[in-house]
Amino acid sequence: MSSDLPQPAYVLVSPQMGENIGAAARAMWNFGLDRMRLVAPRDGWPNPKAVAMASGAGRLLDDAQLFGATQEAVADADFVLATTARPRGLTKPVYSPEAAMRELAERSAQGQKVAVLFGPERAGLENDDIAIANGIISVPVNPDFPSLNLAQCVLLTAYEWRRASAEVSELITAMGGTEWANQAEVAALSRHYEERMEEAGFFFPDHKAEGMKRNLRNLWSRMPLTRSDVQTFHGILRQMVRWKDRGG
Repeated sequence: MSSDLPQPAYVLVSPQMGENIGAAARAMWNFGLDRMRLVAPRDGWPNPKAVAMASGAGRLLDDAQLFGATQEAVADADFVLATTARPRGLTKPVYSPEAAMRELAERSAQGQKVAVLFGPERAGLENDDIAIANGIISVPVNPDFPSLNLAQCVLLTAYEWRRASAEVSELITAMGGTEWANQAEVAALSRHYEERMEEAGFFFPDHKAEGMKRNLRNLWSRMPLTRSDVQTFHGILRQMVRWKDRGG
């Protein structure tokens, strides 16, 4: 059964190949979407080639709803967007994929039923299908090669849906089993280097010594050091001192 989470229905209009339907299902499920609707698939339904291509997303195909016409497939929707790469001569608001899925996420959160139309692989949606949509999603593709594979278009919009509807971190740091060094640990590292470099005569001439030490402390504080990093830098310095004491 499809989940109860607010989400758009993905309506594939006259898809031509079972493999593309399966790939679209896989792309949907990658981003948590599971409401697939099929309008008059060329090779009939169900299609074993779709199952083979779905690769773990077969339940979407099991639950996919079959319709004879686009209007029937979106009859329960309050707001519908149609994907197309070509200008159609129709007066419609045109959304980027990001703006489109943000709009759908807002409407879906308000309790509206929303849907996205995807056309057949060869030529895309017909104008009659686009005419019933409330707006258009236009992907900023290369104008010299605007054709997108059905599953690619599904994947792109599903990704934008995920960004618009879920908590997505723009940047995280994988810590690799360590933690960030705290102020005390960084200060101890700074002292260690300052002491050893003092012994080595690095802070010369005397009237520049305090500024050089301050710059060194500033360098350590600017670096995003982990505890592992701190231990490594301590170890490097200790080894260099031992090597020096051996007369290397």
